[in-house]
Formats: sequence, C-alpha cells, structure tokens
Amino acid sequence: MNLRTGVILALTTTLLSCSGVPHPLPTDQIETRLAAPVAAVKTALTQVLTDGGYDVDWKNEFTLETSYREEIQSPWNWLYRWRFGTIKSRVNASVQAADDRSTSLKLEVRSEGKDGIFTGWDQVPSAMPQSADNQLRLLKNSLQLL
Repeated sequence: MNLRTGVILALTTTLLSCSGVPHPLPTDQIETRLAAPVAAVKTALTQVLTDGGYDVDWKNEFTLETSYREEIQSPWNWLYRWRFGTIKSRVNASVQAADDRSTSLKLEVRSEGKDGIFTGWDQVPSAMPQSADNQLRLLKNSLQLL
C-alpha cells in the first residue's frame, strides 16, 4: 500500500465514522392522574405556567398551549437570542375529567436551542426548571397534592 492509498483510506474512514443519522431526543412529557377537580387543575396550571414566564392560551376547554418562554426580560432579548443563542421552551397540555374528583393530565415540554450566530434552532433536552417533571411538581405544590 502506498502513501496515497493510505491517505485516501484514512480520510474515507474518518468521514464515514462522523456521518450518520441523528438520534431523535425522547419526548419530555408526562401523563398522570391528579386527585383534584378539573377547574382547580386548570386554574393551578395556568398560574404555574404564567409564573414561569409563559403566555398561556387555552385553545379549547381541554387544550392549553403556550408561546415560547422569555428566558431574559430586557429590551435586548432579541439580540441575545439571535447572537448568542439560548434554550427556548414551550408547553402543551391536555386536561380531561377522569371522574368527579380526579383529572387526567398530559403535559409536554418542547425545547429548542442554539449556541451561536451561525447555527439554527434544534431540538434539545429540556432544562431542569422547565422540564415536564418540574412543571408537574410545581402543579402538585400549587394544588397541595404532595
């Protein structure tokens, strides 16, 4: 094997080892039943998400959607996100009455992130304060279900 063949083989091996299909991230969602009436769960969920920086919009009687959470509160928010990147998250929830005293809740957090000016927004794992587990914990605290 000559030098040229060795270089081509090394480059081919390097390129093939770096390529591949990206693995999708697991969905950050929780499905649970809470021991509280639907009205109380909807009120508490709205309050918890509003306190967390989300703009809450009830699409219908059962479905909640939020806009992206404001990560920093300043007039320069657009510059921070465009130039330096950050993680932005949004929440979707579905609330249904299971019976008179309990409510079924499906809570999903979607997070996107970027790390610089020349990169696009990609799906990233949820930051701990915005994760579905933490949102459920805050909701249970608000409903005093712990």
